[in-house]
Amino acid sequence: MVWLQEFINEFGTDAVIVNEVLREKLSKDYYWYSPVLYEQLKNKIADCAIAPTSIDELQRIVSFAVKNKVAITPRGAGTGNYGQAIPLQGGIVIDLTKLDRIDMQGDRLVSVQAGVRLGVLEKTLRQNNRELRIFPSTYMKATVGGFLCGGSGGIGSIRWGNLWDDNVSSVTVMTVEEMPQLLTVSGDDMQQYIHNYGTTGLIVEVKLPIESKVSWSQHIVFFHDFREAIKFSDELAHSEEILKRLVSVCEWPIPAHFHPLKKVLREGQSIVMLEIDEKSVHLLDCLADKYDGDIGYTIPAENYQKGLKLSDFTWNHATLWAHKHGDNLTYLQARFQTDRIFEQMADLRSKFGDEIQFHFEYIKIQGEIVPASLPVVKYQSKERLYEIIQFCKTIEVEINDPHTYILGFGGYNMGMKELLKRKELNDPYNLLNPGKLPTAKEVQEFQL
Repeated sequence: MVWLQEFINEFGTDAVIVNEVLREKLSKDYYWYSPVLYEQLKNKIADCAIAPTSIDELQRIVSFAVKNKVAITPRGAGTGNYGQAIPLQGGIVIDLTKLDRIDMQGDRLVSVQAGVRLGVLEKTLRQNNRELRIFPSTYMKATVGGFLCGGSGGIGSIRWGNLWDDNVSSVTVMTVEEMPQLLTVSGDDMQQYIHNYGTTGLIVEVKLPIESKVSWSQHIVFFHDFREAIKFSDELAHSEEILKRLVSVCEWPIPAHFHPLKKVLREGQSIVMLEIDEKSVHLLDCLADKYDGDIGYTIPAENYQKGLKLSDFTWNHATLWAHKHGDNLTYLQARFQTDRIFEQMADLRSKFGDEIQFHFEYIKIQGEIVPASLPVVKYQSKERLYEIIQFCKTIEVEINDPHTYILGFGGYNMGMKELLKRKELNDPYNLLNPGKLPTAKEVQEFQL
């Protein structure tokens, strides 16, 4: 492998990582959430890794890769779940976490490099009486670039929607050419860079809208009846009187896996985990009483994001705890119909029993409040998993399949034809995270 020695000679033995243990670590993300992806990707590893400390150094790395026709795979903290950061064809993994500059640009905007940790950014903003609109449950580790390329929504999505709901102002990307260019794009053009697994350009800088800091209090509301938990959550999610950052619903026994909450959880009871404006707590009491719910645990606003955080048990963190403490548990991404949610849950429970355990996150999509779902699934086989997926489709539960690493095959409408055109322009040699995009023929065949 002549190019590898040349790469080491150019960038130095201290910078280029060839140690197998470190390469293995930097070649993986949370793909093991899926037993299907685990079997497909467990042996994939880069030939080396490097963490550039400047944009100039990143340009030199990209230029070297193009001249030598070596695959490159960008990564942040590797908290994605679909193998987005796993190199399918070896080559160079580029760890962007050292590109971590934060630049406040007034009260409404922050400019950050791709490697900035969202937890650091949120803390910095709150110290300046501002806050992020949305961030994933993994925000303490996840990077801005990783979130934009591999994520979609999270905490705050109940109020502000997902990434593509005007929650990114602009992105600056580096093309993969012998003389890499920096392109700054905004508006509709950003759709070809958000949630694209880092396949159309290397995101190096992002401008994000920010908001005034709110004093968020955290609560767990307990319910004997899961249906009442859903009714409560739906009314709360639609309430304009109560300002919310999080509405997360888990039926028992999912909470049984949340070991750090063991002392406060109640055997057999479903829970709703909330972040609401502390000014609205009195309204929360009334609403909980209406649905026979009990606010059994509260973290006051002065302790927000200090120590235990309820968001650590929401979104796909709920799956993480279930995977860690349960036997053969994985998950799906689903969208139930609000007016048929109980009917659809009953159909699934009748067909599959406790193979499926329900978990909902209320979010806003294009202005509409919907119960997004991350149900925990007992994994028996790939065939059984796809039997469940197919049944969901027959009862009109939309599924985004998290058990594929090919962008667009999961179910998101990514506008793949335009994305492939952008890929060809920005990465003419197909060196950037190759293997993650469908072919033009597949796009046509599957109408992606």
